[in-house]
Amino acid sequence: LIHCVELVRLLLSTTQPRLLHFIPSPHPTPHPINLTMKQSFLLLGLVATASAFTSPAPRPVATSNTALFGGARGGATTLEGKKARVATVKELLDKSEMVITVPAGGITVSQAQSLRRSLPQGTTMMVVKNKLMSRAIEGTTYEPVGEMLKGANMWFFIEEDIGGTVKSWNSFVKDSGKRETHTILGGNIEGTNYDSKGVEAISK
Repeated sequence: LIHCVELVRLLLSTTQPRLLHFIPSPHPTPHPINLTMKQSFLLLGLVATASAFTSPAPRPVATSNTALFGGARGGATTLEGKKARVATVKELLDKSEMVITVPAGGITVSQAQSLRRSLPQGTTMMVVKNKLMSRAIEGTTYEPVGEMLKGANMWFFIEEDIGGTVKSWNSFVKDSGKRETHTILGGNIEGTNYDSKGVEAISK
């Protein structure tokens, strides 16, 4: 406290010499000091300011940052992520002439990237969880697609080149040795569902 008072007296000596006689000396003085309320508040404020220069810095408070991301396999881990996913699927449905679904399991990231590059322009490939897909098709001509929402599905949203999309998929399952396990599950065009054979026939 003595150091704080000395610092305040030093500051006031350069700015407001007239207030020096209001600052109590750290040594006893025979003369009584009379301070008004305003002067007392001023003195306390100056002492607190001076103490701030000599007090140890507060310890930093540990904080943690939480980042929220969309989940894998076509899901989302937050309500906002789920809403965004459904909105994206709805937009794709609005632009699609046909949608096709295939098994999503057993496909590596590199294989999925290779397949995506082989698709014709205007076709979007996406893994969508069944619950989110169910919400996206509500009120659309694709509502019958709900009958296909079983297991893990990957979807092709096709704007125009149905034949090119089916050809890309067939080439992929042949080259990757998945022809027996990853046949086309079905598709929908103009509100009508088709099985694997029906999709193949439409793509001709």
